[in-house]
Amino acid sequence: MTEERRFGPLVFIPGNNRGKYPFCNSVYVEGPGVLIDPASDRARLERLRDESGVSEVWLSHWHEDHFMHLDLFEDLPFRVSEIETEPLSNIDSFLDWYGMDEPEPRKWWTRILESQFNYRPREPESVFTAGETIELGEVTVEVIHAPGHTPGSLAFHFREPAAAYTGDYDLTPFGPWYGDRDSSIQDTIESVKKLRELPVSVWLTGHESGVFESSRHEAWDRYLEVIGARQQKLEAFMTRPRTLEEVAAQWIVYRKPREPREFFEFGERGIMKKHLERMVEQGRLEKDGPLYVPV
Repeated sequence: MTEERRFGPLVFIPGNNRGKYPFCNSVYVEGPGVLIDPASDRARLERLRDESGVSEVWLSHWHEDHFMHLDLFEDLPFRVSEIETEPLSNIDSFLDWYGMDEPEPRKWWTRILESQFNYRPREPESVFTAGETIELGEVTVEVIHAPGHTPGSLAFHFREPAAAYTGDYDLTPFGPWYGDRDSSIQDTIESVKKLRELPVSVWLTGHESGVFESSRHEAWDRYLEVIGARQQKLEAFMTRPRTLEEVAAQWIVYRKPREPREFFEFGERGIMKKHLERMVEQGRLEKDGPLYVPV
């Protein structure tokens, strides 16, 4: 099990189940009491609130596995990217931002968001601006806009002690996730390249092991290679016209059918749709009704 680690005033708090979805890792800044992505371990976050003190909550982006325990801090201000306030303020907008159109999946997700992820509509007291610098006592934080995973995804560069929290650019073997309505493969690639060049000695990420102190290019390059591997498998399958449903049934992303179906089928379709759309933009496929036709 990953243990808590300290990097100067930063405390890395591992999520339950090694930080795998539906949990994520959190970061706490001692002194100013800033908590980032409160979805790690509910009991630990309760102790943090009661014993160490939390003054403000920051979100790297709007996804449910990063705000699951935000309800513990309803009396405190929270901040998120300016362009991602809408899905947090209304559950229908939340589902729209995911690109969920079918009634049954929306019903399932509404129930799960409210019961498992403690979704409560909230408006942030203030918002982040890309590139702004925040002084937290002895810690200087640069807010980095890193779109792709979501349009307003943020990374936080702590100049002291030369560390960065990159949220869902998490360097896991699974690779990048870009299946939302407004996600982007190209933006993901560009954001990854930007994040790997940060002048830091440690990267803290939102899922699984969450602490990377090795060569930056090794970890980040392996992460990017997953996109290419998915693309190659898709290209090998696109020997004739195919529908999105046929492509999703190949389980290129998740490798096999998984439960809950409402979650994994949605993710598989969303990510594969981005690859298909990219091939259309590149002139390698044409869209003919429900079919994607090789050119």
